[in-house]
Amino acid sequence: MKPTAAAWDPDLAHEVPAAVIAPGTETAVHLQCLRRSTAMSRHHVADYIAPEAVIDLLNAAGIRFMLAGAHATSGWMNESRYTEDVDVLVMTRHVRLAIRTIQQAYPHLELRDTPVVARFMDPETKIVVLDVMKPNQPLHRVALRYAHRIETAERSYFIPSLELALAMKFAAMASHWRDRVKKIQDTFDFARMVQVNEVIDLTKLAKLGERVYPGGGAEVLDLVRRIQTGESLSL
Repeated sequence: MKPTAAAWDPDLAHEVPAAVIAPGTETAVHLQCLRRSTAMSRHHVADYIAPEAVIDLLNAAGIRFMLAGAHATSGWMNESRYTEDVDVLVMTRHVRLAIRTIQQAYPHLELRDTPVVARFMDPETKIVVLDVMKPNQPLHRVALRYAHRIETAERSYFIPSLELALAMKFAAMASHWRDRVKKIQDTFDFARMVQVNEVIDLTKLAKLGERVYPGGGAEVLDLVRRIQTGESLSL
């Protein structure tokens, strides 16, 4: 028998409610989630390459890039995520240099260079451990204009701003080339980011949504509204 709808009771829930990210703490939350995601990934992946190592390598080569993927966006969800690879989105004119720099630093990795991404794989397990994303999509071409800078005593680098992280998840949800099961994860990630961030620049998000596809600006805003009001979502 299907259970009847009832008011949500935190004492009966199987999970702790996600904590809202207080304005001004975004960098601290990102760093905390990055430490956790790195620790989880290092535990599971043989010869794991840490995101900090990739950041330092590309910074030393003067490459303009943005940390992307789960290591970058988990902070906006306030929820650490295990991931096997490090994703970086690189400025167009630095893509070839980034690939050469990584090849020199990790000569044991196999390279599979595609039109959208250069994948570096463990030669034995064939697991992808590092992706150099190429900004050949309209959204990615403007990504570095919407970056959030992370500054620590050890290093400085960029991650997507909240609005860009939402737009990138929205693009993945809409992609014809994305696995349907992964789209379910993308939808969860999008919803979680909306749930734990009370301040979203909707004008900026709509502008980025239009770069996903014409009309995407209005659709991404409607998606945010539906999450905020508790309406059902569908792929």
